[in-house]
Amino acid sequence: MTGLLIAILVLAIVFDFINGFHDAANSIATVVTTKVLTPLQAVVWAAFFNFVAFFIAKYIIGDFGIANTVSKTVIAEFITLPVILSGLVAAIIWNLVTWWFGIPSSSSHTLIGGFSGAAIAYAGFHAIEPAVIWTIIAFIVVAPLIGMFSGMLIMIITMHLAKKSKPGNAEKWFKKLQLVSSALLSIGHGLNDSQKVMGIIGVALISFNSTVDPASLPHWMRLSSMHDIHDWVPLSCFTAIALGTMSGGWKIMKTMGNKITRLTAFDGFCAQMAGGLTLFLTEILRVPVSTTHVITGSIMGVGAVKRLAAVRWGVTIHLLWAWILTIPVSALLAAAVYSIVQLFI
Repeated sequence: MTGLLIAILVLAIVFDFINGFHDAANSIATVVTTKVLTPLQAVVWAAFFNFVAFFIAKYIIGDFGIANTVSKTVIAEFITLPVILSGLVAAIIWNLVTWWFGIPSSSSHTLIGGFSGAAIAYAGFHAIEPAVIWTIIAFIVVAPLIGMFSGMLIMIITMHLAKKSKPGNAEKWFKKLQLVSSALLSIGHGLNDSQKVMGIIGVALISFNSTVDPASLPHWMRLSSMHDIHDWVPLSCFTAIALGTMSGGWKIMKTMGNKITRLTAFDGFCAQMAGGLTLFLTEILRVPVSTTHVITGSIMGVGAVKRLAAVRWGVTIHLLWAWILTIPVSALLAAAVYSIVQLFI
């Protein structure tokens, strides 16, 4: 069983790394599209603030609430190492498929769908926690709507504040301000997405400890509660997502940067501020949401203020279908993986 736990820990970090390059476009698309930073500069910038998020969560916010929420997706008695392994494998497969085709789907919902689907395959629908699942599903709609209305509000306020500025000076200022908004969005991405893998690693350690004598384990492997999680877990997760971000995500960046609506530095600043603030709100609410959904909604809101026709609604509908299908598809995939895993474990 120790070998299975190690495999899960490795796959969890691999998933976090993939999450980083899968979702890198969320943080850097607008800042690259508006030519504030080169792609290389942008990924280094985003990766740095992904990691800074660890210190904000630990020393300013004071806990890892989203990790705790993810750990409660499946009822504790039905969490086993094969269930966790199957969910991770399914999530990695779906993330790679959507990355390959340039579909900005949600890594968060892929992981949650995989975890839940494997648990359902193991013990039926009573293995999952309905209240947690339905809250997460509701925020597939709520999060991008908050992002969209935030984008519209920030766009309107900023337009009013900058209306007397000369266009050339305003563009120059907003290119500089985009660095601030991009940093804010990257911190929000790190806070939200890193914690989901933390939740998975946490329940894996707790499940393993319940099958052995904890006193026989090294200190770093002992865990009985998510509230006592060791520092190596968040440090590993925040580092992995930062390194993944540095590896880029160019296919999805094209969709996020230009296909939804054309962006200027002014638009990019408003969209990133709206996205970052929305992610901080969901962190306070302890609801795991998709960074992809949030920034897409923010970009739509900014585009809609200029004129509704500025938003390419056809592209948005395709994105919406990808969002809706992510949880059920990853759950079905995890159930299939679990049926194979249980033949060997």
